[in-house]
Amino acid sequence: MVYYWLETNTSDWHKNRIMYSPLEIHVQSQKSIGCDDYLGSDKVVDKCGVCGGDNTGCQVVSGVFKHALTSLGYHRVVEIPQGATKINITEMHKSNNYLALRSRSGRSIINGNWAIDRPGKYEGGGTMFTYKRPNEISSTAGESFLAEGPTNEILDVYMIHQQPNPGVHYEYVIMGNNAISPQVPPHRRPGEPFNGQLVPEGRSQQEGKEKEGDQEKADERGGAPEMFTLESAQTFPVRQPDRFSLHRPDSVVPPAPQPPRQSRDHNWKQLGTTECSTTCGKGSQYPIFRCVNRNTHEEVPESYCDLTMKPTPEEEPCNIFPCPAFWDIGEWSECSKTCGLGMQHRQVLCRQVYANRSLTVQPYRCQHLEKPETTSTCQLKICSEWQIRTDWTSCSVPCGVGQRTRDVKCVSNIGDVVDDEECNMKLRPNDIENCDMGPCAKSWFLTEWSERVSGREGGQAGLMGSSVHQECSAECGAGVRTRSVVCMTNHVSSLPLEGCGSNRPAEATPCDNGPCTGKVEWFAGSWSQCSVECGSGTQQREVICVRKNTDTFEVLDPYECSFLEKPPSQQPCHLKPCGAKWFHTEWSMCSKTCQGGFRVREVRCLADDMTLSNLCDPQLKPEEKESCNPQDCVPEVDENCKDRYYNCNVVVQARLCVYNYYKTACCASCTRVANRHSGFPGSR
Repeated sequence: MVYYWLETNTSDWHKNRIMYSPLEIHVQSQKSIGCDDYLGSDKVVDKCGVCGGDNTGCQVVSGVFKHALTSLGYHRVVEIPQGATKINITEMHKSNNYLALRSRSGRSIINGNWAIDRPGKYEGGGTMFTYKRPNEISSTAGESFLAEGPTNEILDVYMIHQQPNPGVHYEYVIMGNNAISPQVPPHRRPGEPFNGQLVPEGRSQQEGKEKEGDQEKADERGGAPEMFTLESAQTFPVRQPDRFSLHRPDSVVPPAPQPPRQSRDHNWKQLGTTECSTTCGKGSQYPIFRCVNRNTHEEVPESYCDLTMKPTPEEEPCNIFPCPAFWDIGEWSECSKTCGLGMQHRQVLCRQVYANRSLTVQPYRCQHLEKPETTSTCQLKICSEWQIRTDWTSCSVPCGVGQRTRDVKCVSNIGDVVDDEECNMKLRPNDIENCDMGPCAKSWFLTEWSERVSGREGGQAGLMGSSVHQECSAECGAGVRTRSVVCMTNHVSSLPLEGCGSNRPAEATPCDNGPCTGKVEWFAGSWSQCSVECGSGTQQREVICVRKNTDTFEVLDPYECSFLEKPPSQQPCHLKPCGAKWFHTEWSMCSKTCQGGFRVREVRCLADDMTLSNLCDPQLKPEEKESCNPQDCVPEVDENCKDRYYNCNVVVQARLCVYNYYKTACCASCTRVANRHSGFPGSR
């Protein structure tokens, strides 16, 4: 049972202090208990940790580090001054960055020397830091350092920058010059309660401070040197001498104690010790004192002995021999590659536990154990690869420099087409390139076949024997069709005809519309001279109806030829060409052998001196591109393309045909699938 002090006012100049049990307090009053452990007190702990303080004894320093960092590595975030308390350093959002902590002397405390420590407790700067790193997939919380303080030296917080900084919030408390120490309530008299403890009347506050100071010096002398990294130490409860907890039954002072049966026949005696707090590495234990009969040494109730004379249990070291060294294994780093074979690393340190502290020691102390690997291969997934789906197309021009293309796709390990970013862009095959079809000076340019030019006609038949209608020169019997042929350079400068080679296209071709015996037809005389010297004019001629016999012509009445279309007796003429004419090359090869392709040719407008001109009629311009080979494709049968295994259907279902080995081993099955998705090879 726990007892509390209750102060009551009397008529005297002082206050009476009476100890009541909780039940009695509940019956007498519903008063609260303050931070000074007095019933009825309204004192609370302020933000500075002072009981009854007014928040003026300290200063809260906080801020957010939001600088945009560009280079990888360690970047200083904030300086934690000496004497700081309530330290909280927290990432504002989860990231691939890490927080690091080191002292101003250069000693790394957490995540130093490019090694990532595990979450846990790490001692540094005179306080214990709790390092947290949420690893749940759904968590968005970032890393954090938490410590109560106070620090005994200046510490620096760093960020190991690997990706954009999400922001780091920092906060700590600095005690002011006039601040009351949060360790001791003000105006505490000897024997008054403090934090649930009673101080014996005979011991002064100064003696308690001197004892605590001696204890701190002893801890400093027994602590590890700076070269050791202290972390993940399991803490054990230590009973402080000369202080008694109000919550311990053996230290309860009853409100109305019965006088114990004390005599010289009984005294306090040590009967063994408590169990050691640890099996190795310097633990602690306490002697156990019991009231015994002086003569028989039998244990009797404690009321037989003087409670004020009961010895105070002093802490005693035990199992001071060091614990066996062990390998402390850190977490694996992220894989160095997002796909394919990469590397990952982890920190492996030789540690030894002593005095409830985990110390980093020389690796030779762990030589009796096999050292775990610090590096390992890793593979998050199989990388996608580039695949060429089609052959190169025909060149875009029949001569000169043009371009040709092909289909290049990024294919995953299961055969699906994915975004190009999934593949290594540095290894991407070209899907477009230049093609040189040779200089255009080796190309013959041709006009369309000429109109009908009869041997019975006189006069001129137009420039170079060319006109609009593609007909035979005679309506019956043998005739000819003509066209113009010219050899051109890429810059349309005139060259000798042999510059294009000896394979000159024909300028005339024979034609025959059948025998002329007994045939009635219109006969046109020769054209008169053109009405103008240049440009558009008119010509006149006489047109009569005749019947052609074997060797003679018979003139008939025009009525006899009325069923025939009468040739014009007047036409426009060009005595001297003032304009230009369209010329074109031969058609190129068709881009596909089946399922519809296209072919192209080059068309140019030339003046009468065979130089480029823009005076041609755009409506009469010949086509530069036309479709070809519209027939369906017939798959080619390769006798060497066979399935070598009976279960090639499994290879197709698993989409393994993208790999050359399976494409060869199961050639027939993979080819059928490819034909269904992209058409037959002959269609390219």
